[in-house]
Amino acid sequence: MRHIAIVGSGPAGYYTAEAAAKKWGEEVRVDVFDQLPVPYGLIRTGVAPDHQSIKGVSRRYEKTALSDNVRFVGNVSVGSDVSIAELQSLYDAVILATGAPNDRQLNLDGHDLANVFGSAAFVGWYNGHPQFAGLAPDLSGHHVVVIGMGNVALDVARILSKTEQEFAGSDIVAHALDALAGSGIETITIVGRRGPHQIMMTPKELGELMHLERASPQVDTADLPPVDDDAILEPGLRKSVTLLRDFAAIPQNIHGEKPIAIEFDFFASPKAFHGEDGKVASVEIERTRVEAGRAVATGETYSIPADLVVTCIGYRSSPIDGVPFDERAGRFANDEGRILPGLYCVGWARRGPSGTIGTNRPDGYGVIELVEEDIGAGERKKGREGFDEWVETRGLDVVTFRDWQNIEQAEEAAARDGAPREKFVDVASMIAARGPL
Repeated sequence: MRHIAIVGSGPAGYYTAEAAAKKWGEEVRVDVFDQLPVPYGLIRTGVAPDHQSIKGVSRRYEKTALSDNVRFVGNVSVGSDVSIAELQSLYDAVILATGAPNDRQLNLDGHDLANVFGSAAFVGWYNGHPQFAGLAPDLSGHHVVVIGMGNVALDVARILSKTEQEFAGSDIVAHALDALAGSGIETITIVGRRGPHQIMMTPKELGELMHLERASPQVDTADLPPVDDDAILEPGLRKSVTLLRDFAAIPQNIHGEKPIAIEFDFFASPKAFHGEDGKVASVEIERTRVEAGRAVATGETYSIPADLVVTCIGYRSSPIDGVPFDERAGRFANDEGRILPGLYCVGWARRGPSGTIGTNRPDGYGVIELVEEDIGAGERKKGREGFDEWVETRGLDVVTFRDWQNIEQAEEAAARDGAPREKFVDVASMIAARGPL
């Protein structure tokens, strides 16, 4: 019997569990650990609340989670409740699937001013992550600056500009919905160091901006390269740039009919955040030009008013004691998934924050091939039996997948009209909702 511990219950974790179950069938026991009492990681607290079709992939993971040889071990923090070394003493292989939950920092002057947030925190706030539920951003101001040219920046801009009616069918949490209802936002400026040909935004997410009830996207035609230059782009990026051209062609009178403008500011590198009374008031920008795909400073500077700033410039994994970490890349140091003997990583914890949710599937299957190659047919460790003994001696309060299903039912029962659920946003409420032990 093989015993596998997977740390992290998001897409990478469950695809890896699925791969192990398919590889070894009844000859494997997989324990999927998570520090929260609820599973699914990025699906629950990272994917935008108005993208329910994407969140639906969790049903695939549920099938794996309910199999006899895979179990969810929630409310257990690896690193504090149990160390990596201790897990390695119990399991034949330990696989880190912890994702990249921390913001890559934009360490500019003024980054610590009030109402300057990283996207992990801000997205976690409107998605109800317990770590960020109390963030309380001030949305009363008129001007927002979103830094970054990827889909997360689009998510933030879209969520900030939607009406309450446009959130029908979403699972945005109540505290965020209430805050957005009282928003005074008039302008959202999306800032990027390079030009339209270097954006990381996909056509679907860009296209959503065309259908917002009270917001209109704006692009300066002067920022667009000659249309013939689009021919060299790969098809997806070409579609995205075509949408930017469509934004530039929107008649100006439409902007007057919609009270929120979503402005794209290309060739713009943030240099500093300036504040008043401890709160952000503006962003200092340096104009750039693109040379060989890189942003080059020109020395020309200007200022954008900003009552709220959200930086969407990437993510980093959380270091764990005893595990080699690549500080520069923001992920665990590894050789194609191998970290140390018996210790592996997968997904964003292995490769950094890149790819789609589906990219994690081949990653998970690949790491299980490495595990099979490495652990051979030697004597097996105690696995979940040994861990359960530790649960008793250490007094850990483990949440099972059946407990999670009770939590899920309670969230669904508490949902406002038209919403799929109302998430619990603190651990104590989650624990209480699981029902009697």
